Amino acid sequence: MSTPAIKSMNLYSEVDRIHNDLAAIGIGPDDSLTVDVLSQFDQFHYFGTDAVDEAIAEAGINAKSRVLDIGSGLGGPARYLAEHTGCHVTAIELQFDLNALAESLTERCGLSAKVEHVQADVLTHQIEPQSYDAMVSWLCFYHIADHQTLLSQVYKALKPGGRLYVEDLFRHGEFDEDEQAHLSQMLYAQYLPYRETYVADLQGAGFAEIDFNDRTKTWRPYVAERVAAWTARRGELVAVHGEAIVDSLAAFYHTVSLLFESGKLGGVRLLATKP
Repeated sequence: MSTPAIKSMNLYSEVDRIHNDLAAIGIGPDDSLTVDVLSQFDQFHYFGTDAVDEAIAEAGINAKSRVLDIGSGLGGPARYLAEHTGCHVTAIELQFDLNALAESLTERCGLSAKVEHVQADVLTHQIEPQSYDAMVSWLCFYHIADHQTLLSQVYKALKPGGRLYVEDLFRHGEFDEDEQAHLSQMLYAQYLPYRETYVADLQGAGFAEIDFNDRTKTWRPYVAERVAAWTARRGELVAVHGEAIVDSLAAFYHTVSLLFESGKLGGVRLLATKP
């Protein structure tokens, strides 16, 4: 089995480090889990479960909803959605190790009946047409170069009136050679359009009621504070994870912060509706 190119991201190496986090609070590998405890460690996006609560409100997710989560990672948002709304979530993740671990964590939370984990490439996966009330994704779309096919898949999957909720990255300016290297390697950035292009992509796919909400001014200090907090807690974190993991993640967090500080990298929360 070949290693996905996205594994160039330090964030996605040693993903079973979550077991170290759980062990540090007295939870063993076979112990049952709760979503609220696990949510401290399984949200890879910004602002944790607050961002998922926003998706619930903006996409109108409730107990009757069927939700498609693209780039579901360790399954944190999917489990939170299912636990807090009662909805059913199909969680699609490209990376084998992330998906397998996510499935195990979901089972330990007793949510396997509500969250279906699927290891697949969303560009080629056979998604049942018009079967989802909402589609959600956090910091995943920028990894996918073929946005035309991606948005076509999402549009096809949604029911008429279905809502898209995406948090993603975009560009405010042109990156220099070093910045582009960091984006390609450390962030695995395959598609970073300008705002106008992103909106046009959504319109071209057929979406309406598009709301492009620039979050750069809140994400920039968030990622800077993450670096500072990680550095301040280094001794504590090394005791839990070891130096290699801590330093690897420190490099990732530092790179992300530098790119935001450049003024060229932006963050966005997107909403759209399938007519």
